[in-house]
Amino acid sequence: MWRHIASNALTFFIFALFLLAGLVAWGSGQYKAAGPLAQAICLEVPSGANMRGISNNLEGQGAISSATIFRIGSDYAGKAGLLKAGSYLVPANASMTQIVDIVTRGGQSTCGTEVVYRIGLGGTRAQVRELDPATSRFEEKVDFDLTTETAPEEYARVVAAADTRFRVIVAEGVTSWQAMTGLNAIDTLSGDISAVPSEGSLAPDSYEFTPGTDVTAVLDRMQSAQETILAEAWANRAADLAVSTPEEALILASIVEKETGVAEERARVASVFENRLRKGIRLQTDPSVIYGVTQGQGVLGRGLRQSELERDTPYNTYVHAGLPPTPIANPGRAAIEAVLNPDVTDFLYFVADGTGGHAFAATLAEHNRNVAAWRAIEAERAAATGGN
Repeated sequence: MWRHIASNALTFFIFALFLLAGLVAWGSGQYKAAGPLAQAICLEVPSGANMRGISNNLEGQGAISSATIFRIGSDYAGKAGLLKAGSYLVPANASMTQIVDIVTRGGQSTCGTEVVYRIGLGGTRAQVRELDPATSRFEEKVDFDLTTETAPEEYARVVAAADTRFRVIVAEGVTSWQAMTGLNAIDTLSGDISAVPSEGSLAPDSYEFTPGTDVTAVLDRMQSAQETILAEAWANRAADLAVSTPEEALILASIVEKETGVAEERARVASVFENRLRKGIRLQTDPSVIYGVTQGQGVLGRGLRQSELERDTPYNTYVHAGLPPTPIANPGRAAIEAVLNPDVTDFLYFVADGTGGHAFAATLAEHNRNVAAWRAIEAERAAATGGN
């Protein structure tokens, strides 16, 4: 009997350990993941504040998903007692890790007026945003295209002010040529980038800088950040993946980044390409074909022609098996992690479903039905807009 009891106790203990390990892994993922904040806020940290009060404040403002995880994470990082009084800008989608760093780093208060340069697929825009004291949120005052529009007088005034904060945000999925062009267009940075950085080598993120900073210094930070992200993700990868090197993972992550903008889908999309690579099925991904046409310089702006789908370029995954020779864009952390920890599925196909996401299928017959449903949605939309 005692042996039976001991056996059951050991089984329960092992189960509890696995459960605890899973809980820790989940909590760590939540602590590092992009946060729920849709718009930047100003966080006041009064003198004598503690992490409990700050975490509850952040949760109440919708900046973090769990005050408890925030406190545990800050304590584990050894920063729970390092709060610095001040007013701090919490950017949209900031992770708990980033917020802890912000409120413990200290220095000059960062709320007030800021200039944000956004490098995206459609170009580079400059925005002037000012804090609304009543809501602790930022309101957009100026928004213009740096390359095609004349800067408003308000922009020049804000740029010249001593207390203005500057940052550049690089969107996920931009190519290195787009990032280089955008950085070179920012008039508050000095110098120029003369050569296109290696595709995929830049981490899409928000980067603060001071006026007069050499643009290559910002570029170096982007490259260093991407190296760190890739190394961390590779160290925590699932076993027996189809990709065999960090470089291959970066290539596949760039494809996943371009195929879906829906966060919940990334690991599922990654599973489709994982399964195709394992089975030796060509990836047949349009974004890679497009890269072969544009070489990453600008946006195609139209659908692919049949001749382009048949053109023999190294990036045509309808013609060539396996991965293309390089990344086709700069993937973000989430896409890299999805590729290195994909969902376990039997899916081999996916197509748009009309909601912004995709319908997935394991068989060609099922996929053809999904394609037919998508074609019907396209036809209905075209009819509703008069064919435009």
